[in-house]
Order: sequence, then structure tokens, then C-alpha cells
Amino acid sequence: MKYVMGVDLGTSGVKVILVDETGKVCGESSQPFQLIQEKPGYCEQHPDDWVKQTVAAMRELVETYPVPAKHVEGISFSGQMHGLVLLDESRQVLRRAILWNDTRTTAQCHDITNKLGKRLQEITKNDALEGFTLPKLLWVKEHEPHIDQNIDVFLLPKDYVRFRLTGLLHTDYSDAAGTLLFDIEKQSWSEELCRQFDIPPHICPPIVSSEAEVGTLLPQVAREIGIPAKVKVFAGGADNACGAVGAGILSSGQTLCSIGTSGVILSYEAQRDRALQGHLHLFQHAKKDAFYTMGVTLSAGYSLDWAKSVLAPHESFQTFLQGAEHVPPGADGLLFTPYLVGERTPYADSTIRGSFVGLDSRHERVHLVRSVLEGITFSLNESIALFRQAGKRIDSIVSIGGGAKSDTWLQMQADIFQAEIIQLEHEQGPALGAAMLAAVGCGWFESLEDCAMRFIHPVGAYSPNEQHVDRYADLFRLYQSIYAKTKDIHADLSRFREK
Repeated sequence: MKYVMGVDLGTSGVKVILVDETGKVCGESSQPFQLIQEKPGYCEQHPDDWVKQTVAAMRELVETYPVPAKHVEGISFSGQMHGLVLLDESRQVLRRAILWNDTRTTAQCHDITNKLGKRLQEITKNDALEGFTLPKLLWVKEHEPHIDQNIDVFLLPKDYVRFRLTGLLHTDYSDAAGTLLFDIEKQSWSEELCRQFDIPPHICPPIVSSEAEVGTLLPQVAREIGIPAKVKVFAGGADNACGAVGAGILSSGQTLCSIGTSGVILSYEAQRDRALQGHLHLFQHAKKDAFYTMGVTLSAGYSLDWAKSVLAPHESFQTFLQGAEHVPPGADGLLFTPYLVGERTPYADSTIRGSFVGLDSRHERVHLVRSVLEGITFSLNESIALFRQAGKRIDSIVSIGGGAKSDTWLQMQADIFQAEIIQLEHEQGPALGAAMLAAVGCGWFESLEDCAMRFIHPVGAYSPNEQHVDRYADLFRLYQSIYAKTKDIHADLSRFREK
């Protein structure tokens, strides 16, 4: 039997899985990361922590599961998007990585929009938002010129980890598309954008396909992990692209709901010319010559993590959610907006913050839990509404991540999205997508579609409960009104947040 490893570099930690030729996940290991938030809106991590914890997870996987190391043929990567890692000429890290959910770059986004106008959409198919990489580069240029003058290359998070494991510098098309420096028509770094913002083109890493073999492990890394140095290493892709691969979103008409730290509604696109609005994104897929449109809720699973940390820090999530299934839709008149660190779709707003609306003395913990689940799902439904307005038909959605681990939440998604929700037998998300890229790269399958037929199996479906659909439609309209009615209040409150 032959095996591949899929490495998923998330925001809260790294997960590594071992998969055999039949698609069976033979083992998994994970290690946590520390999130550094020194100021409101700041989110950073130490890149070398990623490397240390990735190697530790891979080593633990090899030591824990009795699989002959010599039978591991390939490794590929999925990673959190947009994060900025800066290296100097000697390939040393210049500063901590600025992450996708860091919102310090509002001024830089305004400057980009004012300077380029519609031209930015024509080149990148995206608006200037705080999460993207270009605004982070411009922030460093403005606020840390001593760092800026020493930049020799920038990398995305997974690409830095892969560089440290192989010694070779690359990124892939799906991650490059999330930087706001990628020309999606020309399929290359944009010389025009680099010139406009005085960014030396040479700091942009070489771009390869997600299935491309980019090298082998450095000997000392291979020894530390416990596998042969000859193992093939593949480029991999952005976490959302790999999540789509791992859920079988590989043809037109397929849509994904992925709830991790952030939440994503992602829909496959064969072309790159769909008209978008409301800060939806269009990115390159990890599948060759394919794309996807996407809407993002910045604090999806993070909102649930926050609620548990405040209300029940020592309970398991399973215990924390108990009882929510008995609370009727609408949580007895309570609405929650999951804007804990700002929002992206459909409101690109770094100052908006979360709200409980309708809080009543009769409400108990289960009502707050139910309203948090509903608020996250309402936020994701705003992206689905935009997709439908753009002419996409969405009748079924594959659900992965935290939202797929609760029957209550899966039914809630069906009721609010007004679509059939598909649950997968073995839901491994982006890590499985990375493993599938390695499997195809190793020649086990001719295509990702062939691989998906072997690796991915639906196990259940949740249909909308007609008794709940109308009620949720009314609640969704109320939910949508909250942003406009509270944004000025939140903007004023930002003056009182501790700096």
C-alpha cells in the first residue's frame, strides 16, 4: 500500500493526515499555534512556529501509526490565505507574519481603490480589502521602512513552511490569486500593480500549479520527521481551494459551505468573467484552469469559540451545544451578528463589531448558543443571496468544517440556505484536498475528479424543514437590517477601544 500526506496550515493550528490509495485516512495529528494580537485589529504569528509545529505533527503521525515510512510517496500543502511572510536576502524572516484576519490596513485599501478605481477589478477580479496581501505590503512600506528596504521575497504561509522543508521558493496560482497582485487574465504577477505601488517584481515568488512537484525534503528535515528524503513534495493550494477539492467541488453547479475560524461560501466557476457584487471574490481554483467565487464571514467558527470561552471555557463543544436543538428558530427573539473582528461579505468594514439584539431576562445560555449558530449561518446566507442575485442556481451545498459536526447546525443550514445540505462520510476538509493533490501528482489518478470518486463519499443529506423556512426568511430580513442601523454606533465606539 502507498500513502500520501496532506498538511493543512490553519490559523489556530496545523493538521496532518495520512491517506492510502483507497482514500482511507489512516491517521492524523495536529499541533496548535499562538495568535498574537497586540493591538485592536492586529493578528500575527511567528512563521517559524508554523514550521516547528508542522514538523512535530508529521513526526507524531509517523511515530503513532504503524505505516512503513518508505511507502509514503508524496506530501502536499493547504494553507491560510493572504498572510504576509517577509524574507531578506539570506532567507531570514524579517518580522512576524501579518495574517488574513488582520484589519490594520484600512487606509492602504482606500489608497489602492482611489488610485486604481475599476482597474483593480479588471486585473484581479477583487476589491481592495484588509485581508489581502498587497495592503499589508503597503502598510509595511509606510510604517516599517527599515523592514521594507530589506525585503527580498514575500511568501504566503504554507509556502514558507514548504520552503523550510525543501529549501525551494514557490507559490501556487490559487494562493497568488489572493494577494491582490495577481493578474487573473494573464495568469501572472501584475507588472502594472507592482509599478503603481513601487513593489519590486523580483520579491514575488515563482508561481506553479497546485499539482506541481516542487522538490523533495531536505535531508535533515526528513531525518527529523522519520521519512525518506526522496518523498515528492507538491505545491498545494490555498485553504479554500483545497477545501473545495477535498469536498469534491470540481464542476459547475457545485457549492461548498466551510466553517472554520472564518466561514466561506464557495461555488465552482468554469470561467473568470462572472459579474460579482457585495465584496464577493473570484479566485483561481487548485484544479487547473478553473476558478471559484467566494463570500467570507470573518468570524464564523471563531464566534462560537469566543462564546464558549466566555460562557463555558472548560466544557467540550459537544456539551456546550447541548440543548440548542430544543430552542425554536429565532432563539426566542434573539439575534447575533458575528462581526467580532469586522466583516468582509457583504460589508467590507473593519470597524463593525458583533451584537446581541433582543436580549431578554428570560434568555438562558442555550438561547445565546442558538443565536450564535443562527447568526453565523445568517451571515453566510448573505453570500448565498448574492450568488443567487448574480444568476447562480444553488439547490445543494456540501458542508464541511465545524458546521458539519452538528446535526442541529446542518439542519439549520438547510432551513436558512433553503437548499439540501450534503454531509460527507469522512470530512477532512483542506487537509484531504492537499492529500488529493499529492495523490494526483504521484500519478495514482489521472485527474482530481477520478481521485474524488475514490476518496469522497456523501453519507447524509438534510432537506429544508418547510415549517422553519418562512420563519427564518423573516428573521434573515431582520438580521440584514442590523448592520445599517448599528454601523455608525460601532464606528463611534471604536474610539473607546483600548489601543
